[in-house]
Amino acid sequence: MHQVDQQFAFHRLARSWPQHRWWRPLLTALLGGVFYVVLLLLALVTGLALASLTPAGVGPYFDALSVLDLSNPVMFAFTLVSLILMIPALALATLIVGPRPLGLLSSVAGRIRWGWLALCAGVAVAVFLVNLAVSFGVGVLFPAEAEPLPVLPETSTLIVLLALSLLAVPFQAAAEEYVFRGFLMQAIGSWLRHPAFAILLPVPLFVLGHGYDPLGQADVAVFAIFAGWITWRTGGLEAAIAVHAINNMTIFVLGAFGLVDVNSTEGSLSGLVLSVATMAVTAVVIVRLADSRGIARTRTVTAWPALEPANGITGPPLPPRPTATDTNRPTADRRPIDG
Repeated sequence: MHQVDQQFAFHRLARSWPQHRWWRPLLTALLGGVFYVVLLLLALVTGLALASLTPAGVGPYFDALSVLDLSNPVMFAFTLVSLILMIPALALATLIVGPRPLGLLSSVAGRIRWGWLALCAGVAVAVFLVNLAVSFGVGVLFPAEAEPLPVLPETSTLIVLLALSLLAVPFQAAAEEYVFRGFLMQAIGSWLRHPAFAILLPVPLFVLGHGYDPLGQADVAVFAIFAGWITWRTGGLEAAIAVHAINNMTIFVLGAFGLVDVNSTEGSLSGLVLSVATMAVTAVVIVRLADSRGIARTRTVTAWPALEPANGITGPPLPPRPTATDTNRPTADRRPIDG
């Protein structure tokens, strides 16, 4: 009896589940959409109920939600919650429809590799600090491209904005990554083998979710391509989540202090060039770290054929045994998965 090994890259992980069928991603999307609407309505009803208990009533909150102003704590919190709710909606749908384990949405290891996530976050912090320094220099050299800065908010508003930026924004970034680089990449990858389809086809949807001008949308597209590629290259969402979270946290923390306008929808050529350079440097550093640490890129599923007949009775095949492997290293030199 011989073992049969199959290797699955991140975008093909749905096919590593024996019960995969071509229609399951479509059902997951439909069910996830239903769960999302229900959760969003529950959040709205809960929020209105709590607002009605305040002395001011629900009026000021309705006024705050009538204008898309992310410098307003009410609108900022509502926007974050509306995005974060995609995580439980997708998780519930996946638990019902598959694939299993649920952690396949996270990485080839079937879970979040926390040590690797922390390392990627450290890389992102270092790169974005350099990015900020360069951006400041560009603003000094080319003041015409500098945007007018908003007024610094009062202390109570500042504290709320900072708390939301540091505590909730990472979950918002993770939610977008689970939907666009987790579910969508794996759904497309279950139908189309080449990773380019899984990386590029979700990009227009991601860009349309951001209401920027053409230069701003090009900037978003650069990040989306980077996030899709780095997810495929490292076998998991950790790097994309880390970079996305650090980027958004940086913007909103600076916005809380009035150093950038979080409501700006205009991009710039210098900003686009800087984003391309930032993503390229980040990709090189993360890939080198992944290779040196033996971060798994694929999931190996080991199965056996049916047992030989004994006394005319054929036994069932043994279940597959999945493992995460690093395709860059010889088998004898593979390291344990960091995380």
